[in-house]
Amino acid sequence: MIYREETMFSIDNILFTLGGQGVSLLELLAVMAGLSCVFLATRGKVLNFWVGYLYNILLFFMFLQKHLYSSMLVQPISFVINFFGHYRWTHPAQNEADRKHQLKITVLTHKERLGLLAIVAAFTVGWGFLLSQLNVWWPDVFPTARAPFLDAFVTAFILLAQYLSAQKKLDCWGAWLVVNVTNITLYIKAGLVFMPIVSAGYLILAFFGFAMWRKQMKAQ
Repeated sequence: MIYREETMFSIDNILFTLGGQGVSLLELLAVMAGLSCVFLATRGKVLNFWVGYLYNILLFFMFLQKHLYSSMLVQPISFVINFFGHYRWTHPAQNEADRKHQLKITVLTHKERLGLLAIVAAFTVGWGFLLSQLNVWWPDVFPTARAPFLDAFVTAFILLAQYLSAQKKLDCWGAWLVVNVTNITLYIKAGLVFMPIVSAGYLILAFFGFAMWRKQMKAQ
């Protein structure tokens, strides 16, 4: 009994295979939590944040076991952004509240978009350089990064999309589109089967979320 409990959330605990690749219980739970979180967000439901907390925790332990330390270290940051968004959605200023007393959906100004893109570019360069040097500094701990700057770019856009979602900006769905299209391309090139399908699901939800939020914004 103890043995089963210890291995239940191991990435070696394979539930099924798809295209010759195993999918563990931990991966499946993370995918289900992630898709549920995004679907709830498209509907403007505050419950998405509670599911998001679980999603961050599942991803942290999954990436830890896969030795994907860059993705693992992002999860605490995502958790904090999620907490910030939870508070922002439920505690808006008086001029920011909608009819349900939640944060209104708004859009970024042109100046704000340029500023955020500049931050993304700076983060991509800085984080990409750090990832490229980890194997140089600690060769016994970190393997050589395959595509450090591309990894950093995707990470930057994920954090940007999460921040914009936390601020309930319609622009967040555009950022999620970039993330999902990039991920689908990377996964297919890497020969993966399950993850491109999952990312395609996220991509569809991003289009759905944009349409839903734009409709909700007009009705505010």
